[in-house]
Amino acid sequence: MSFLIYFIIIMIVPIAIQMYLKKTYKKHLQISTSSNMTGAEAARKVLDENGLYNVSIEPVKGQLSDHYDPRDKTVRLSEDNYYGSSIASVSVATHEVGHAIQDAEGYSFLRFRHALVPVANIGSNLSFFFILAGLLFTSTSMMLLGIVFFAAAVLFQVVTLPVEFNASSRALNVMVSTGVIRNDEESGAKKVLNAAALTYVAATVIAVMELLRFVLAFIGMNNDD
Repeated sequence: MSFLIYFIIIMIVPIAIQMYLKKTYKKHLQISTSSNMTGAEAARKVLDENGLYNVSIEPVKGQLSDHYDPRDKTVRLSEDNYYGSSIASVSVATHEVGHAIQDAEGYSFLRFRHALVPVANIGSNLSFFFILAGLLFTSTSMMLLGIVFFAAAVLFQVVTLPVEFNASSRALNVMVSTGVIRNDEESGAKKVLNAAALTYVAATVIAVMELLRFVLAFIGMNNDD
C-alpha cells in the first residue's frame, strides 16, 4: 500500500500539475490585457523602470521555454509570450524580468543557486550511478557517496523555490505599478504564476522523497551488516 501511495505521488502528481499549468496558461493566453502590451513590451518597460537597460529580450522557440540567462543578461521569451498581449504572456514575461532584477540586486538565494549549479549538475549525473552500484554490490560506501551527490541536487531544488516565488511576487507588484495590468486583472496573473510555481514545488517534494528513500535504504543496508 505504501509503495502504491509513493508511486502515485512521484508519477501521477507531476503529470496532474503539468496538465493544470497548461490548462491555466492556455486559458489566460486567450485573455488580452487592458494595456494591450505584448510580453516583450511589458518586459522592456519593467526592465527600463528598474534601470536595467543593458538587459536584452529575445524570442525563443517552444512553449513555456521562457528563462533569464544571467551569463549574457538576456530575458528569453517563448514566441507566444514575446509577441502575445495576454494575461499569461505578460505574467510570464515579467516573472523572468523578476529574475533579472534579482540578479542586478545580488539577491542572496539567486547567487546561492548559481553557485550550486556545477555541484548540482555533477550530483544529478553521478548520484544514481553510485546508488545503483551500492545496491548491486551491497556497498555502503558507494551508496553513501551517491546519497551525498543526490543531496546536492536536492539542495539546488530547495533553493530554487524562494528564487521562483520571489520572482513571481516581484512580477505581480510591478505589473500593476507600471500599468501593464489593472488591479482587476491581477487575479488572473496570480493564477498563471501560482500554477507555474506548483511545478517547482512538486519537483522539490519528489526530490526530497527520493532522497529519504535512498537514506532509508542506506540505513537498511547498515542494519543488515
